[in-house]
Amino acid sequence: MRTIFFGSPEFAVPCLEALHETSEVAAVVCQPDKPAGRGLSLRAPAVKLRALELGLDVLQPKKVRSPELAERLRDLGADVGVVVAYGRILPRAVLDAPRLGCVNVHASLLPRWRGAAPIQWAIVHGDAKTGVTLMQMDEGMDTGPMLASASTPIGPHEDAGALSARLSSMGAELLQRELPRYVTGELVAEPQDDAAATMAPLLSKEHGRIDWVQPAQAVHDQIRGMSPWPGAHTTLGSRPIKVHRASPSTLDSDGALPGEVTALDADGIWVACSEGTLQIQELQESGRRRVDARSFVSGRGVAVGDRFSSKVTAA
Repeated sequence: MRTIFFGSPEFAVPCLEALHETSEVAAVVCQPDKPAGRGLSLRAPAVKLRALELGLDVLQPKKVRSPELAERLRDLGADVGVVVAYGRILPRAVLDAPRLGCVNVHASLLPRWRGAAPIQWAIVHGDAKTGVTLMQMDEGMDTGPMLASASTPIGPHEDAGALSARLSSMGAELLQRELPRYVTGELVAEPQDDAAATMAPLLSKEHGRIDWVQPAQAVHDQIRGMSPWPGAHTTLGSRPIKVHRASPSTLDSDGALPGEVTALDADGIWVACSEGTLQIQELQESGRRRVDARSFVSGRGVAVGDRFSSKVTAA
């Protein structure tokens, strides 16, 4: 089995390793190195670094719609292309370059959460389970027919970073188990139910802004879903605050306004929501280090009656 791998971030590395164990990887295609950090020095994608360690050929095209790229991929004589979080929409000429086209390992149970951020939106919306899907690729956004899937429950306090690591490993196991069966024609593709589809748009910093006029459980899910990026954030007076960890409660807020601090104890800062209260356990003021609630309270960072806000403050 001869393959081409398309992928860029750390999430895709286990799938590359699995493919390397079960096939001859003719080439690895990833996004170009990008400026990062304060010095804006070029940083290579995680997939590139691992591919070079494995001694694989790496391609980093600036344009995926160039005829030259499609021709180069066709010349590799691959049976199938495998795409995992590559980060760009591939044109038909590239998808058709391998003999059997391209398949995608997607981090959701399709057709739920098509798009760029399926892990985060599954958590934000309080889904009880998620998983990974192996699908044939077409030119749509995760719309191709499904070949195989594996599901897993989402832990009540699991954040997007932790879930991403689990799904990354699950995707590698699914790929290793099912891709050879696809190449030999054993798998039957099942069309997606477009009527049941939901979209998982690319995240922005705005998605992390906490709306306290929500139930405590919804705020908790948003905090988990936005971790580690873009982070759930709010303001306390004029001070930007990032909330890293919290826990929901059905305790009545006794008429307090949403966002209002109702109590302080050794374990957290209790904040009223539209339903129930949220116990903030770890937070971070802009420009300072991340601390637990006890340290923040002991530093007189907050008092009962203060109110967290959803409003944007001037920098």
